[in-house]
Amino acid sequence: MLDVVLSFAVILIVFLVLPLIVGQTEHKVMAHMQSRLGPMYAGGFHGWAQLIADGVKFAQKEDVVPAAADRRIFMIAPGVALVPYLLVLIAIPLDRGLVAVDLDLGLFFVLAVMGVGVLGAIMAGWASANKYSVLGGMRSAAQLMAYELPLVLAASSVAMAAGTLSIPGIVEAWQWWWLPWQAIGGVVFFVAGLAELRRPPFDMPIAESEIIMGPMTEYTGMRFALFMLSEYVGIVVLSFLTTVLFLGGWHGPFLPGWLWTLLKVFALAFVVIWLRVTYPRLREDQLQKLAWAGLVPLALVQLALTGVVKVLI
Repeated sequence: MLDVVLSFAVILIVFLVLPLIVGQTEHKVMAHMQSRLGPMYAGGFHGWAQLIADGVKFAQKEDVVPAAADRRIFMIAPGVALVPYLLVLIAIPLDRGLVAVDLDLGLFFVLAVMGVGVLGAIMAGWASANKYSVLGGMRSAAQLMAYELPLVLAASSVAMAAGTLSIPGIVEAWQWWWLPWQAIGGVVFFVAGLAELRRPPFDMPIAESEIIMGPMTEYTGMRFALFMLSEYVGIVVLSFLTTVLFLGGWHGPFLPGWLWTLLKVFALAFVVIWLRVTYPRLREDQLQKLAWAGLVPLALVQLALTGVVKVLI
């Protein structure tokens, strides 16, 4: 029982701390890449208190529920968007033997629960009684349907290579030559994950220049902050999954395994931020074409390549 409690305590700390670090990193990286002065002032030295200032700002805002909204669905939608990522983290290993729950069907569990998290935006869009929110929710639903398939196909490839659906088992089976072998699947998985998180350049459901903030248009205060937190937690979860499935997790020379895992996670989180400040938003037709005409065929090619190599060896 003590081991279980300690494991969940570690997962909770990771869940609370890493997204905040990623959020602070995003402020600083965007400030440097786009010459933004604002995030460099709060607190004095290098704007160290920017994240604290954001938290105080959200806490001070009035919590408003539109009169015509479906109040129950409107109020629980931020939780639906956030909590599933906590459940995902309990099945992701930080190091050999350092995982809260080692599930035999861990990969299946993780992919299923991640899909539930996206439903929070759809619920928020429908419950807000706002045409812009509904449009954002419909775009979220279309994006989920388009990018869930290549995400699952890419993950299936690495599970086929390892011969198990256990995530620690996949990491144990990983070899250095999997990097070129599973490279296509890794890129497909990472890009599809970004699209499911609605991160730029895949943020058509939010698209503030067209539909204000999409499903989050009517949200204020701490409920809006929960949506923002779910985005950063999603970045952490996507980076963890890409690390343990395609980059070998804790495998690496000289350093402790858990440190290798965290280094790879933060490197991928930096790539997520870099893509945000580099590429323009895709149109809806471009977004769907990338999924169906680009990522799905590539994922099928990766599956075929994995099958051929497994037969030969």
